[in-house]
Amino acid sequence: MNTPRTLSAIAIEIAGDWGPRGKGIYFGAVPYLQALAQLETVDDVYGYDDARGIVRYFLCNAKSWRGDVARRVKAELLEMVDA
Repeated sequence: MNTPRTLSAIAIEIAGDWGPRGKGIYFGAVPYLQALAQLETVDDVYGYDDARGIVRYFLCNAKSWRGDVARRVKAELLEMVDA
């Protein structure tokens, strides 16, 4: 069984893929991406919010992020919160 990546590592990949492609990250996803950058696992807490909720809110606000990396990372995040 593979050890899941940390949420902070995933956030770095998201920012690297979504951010530099010209349009930038959708403003509604920015606070959730910033929170993900501070988290390690879906069992962590950020302020009063649990990481699973933050991941779900990020996914809801990441509809405009598309491409192969987006599909792979979104699937990875869904698997983490549904486990």
